[in-house]
Amino acid sequence: MGLGERVRYQTSFTDSARWDGFVFRPGDIVISTPAKCGTTWLQMICALEIFKSATFDRPLDQISPWLDVLLRPLTGVLADLEAQAHRRIIKTHTPLDGLPFDDRVTYLCASRDPRDVAVSLDNHASNTDRAVSLALREDAVGAVVLDELLAAAPSLPSGTARERFWSWVNPAAPGKAVSDLEIMLHHLDTFWQVRDQPNIVLLRYEDLLDDLEGQMRYIAARLGIAITETAWPDLVQAATFAVMKGRAVELAPEASHDGFYHDRSQFFHSGSTGQWRQVLSEEELPRYAARVAECAPADLAAWIHRPALPAAGNL
Repeated sequence: MGLGERVRYQTSFTDSARWDGFVFRPGDIVISTPAKCGTTWLQMICALEIFKSATFDRPLDQISPWLDVLLRPLTGVLADLEAQAHRRIIKTHTPLDGLPFDDRVTYLCASRDPRDVAVSLDNHASNTDRAVSLALREDAVGAVVLDELLAAAPSLPSGTARERFWSWVNPAAPGKAVSDLEIMLHHLDTFWQVRDQPNIVLLRYEDLLDDLEGQMRYIAARLGIAITETAWPDLVQAATFAVMKGRAVELAPEASHDGFYHDRSQFFHSGSTGQWRQVLSEEELPRYAARVAECAPADLAAWIHRPALPAAGNL
């Protein structure tokens, strides 16, 4: 299946052009999720199932590198992937229409209630050290076009938690940040439109919470990985939120970079659903539903939001 001409997605810290020339192997796994939709969770589950062990010999961000982030030189990332003898797991936040598509590769994506994504991103932003990120980027790829990209990016959200939530839902410059509601829903829609393809696996964060073992068994089946019954309890336990939070030093994204987080364990902040109710009232839901209707087809919106959203109101 072809997806047409690839779209290039570029921010101050990512560039999907880094996939140019990447050579897939049969069996490769690409985890392509919007930010804060369970990316690390899926990386962990895939690693657990591939190695059939709850312990690894390297941090998770080295086992499953983020190919298109500009925090490591591309030559180093590609060399590490080429040297891997096990089945490879590559992380990205690039939508499917920005990735090379190979029928021999399995592409995993997960949705999450966007309202919870907004709250999780807000916490994540406060826990990362921007100065360290910029220094890593400059060491990896230099400062070329950085000023231009930073100038085009919207300013960091400010104000109350509620105001920051609405800035993510309805930003002044839609589609220009690392994440906003439009970016997230577009990403999910690129998978939604081809969800019946045999190498596309589309999951829900909420289903992973409700039935972790069932979802892990489903993922293993879709990946063609056989796991003995006696191994399942330890693998499922290792993928629980509490255990992963306790292993944040080795499991948090980009944890190999000293100083990237103020507190690595804080990356695993809550992992629950319904956090959005702390910042959004029931009376505001029609306004939110109206924005969702602008950004996503109705069937996708209904699949993401359970229970269903109320009737859309005026923005």
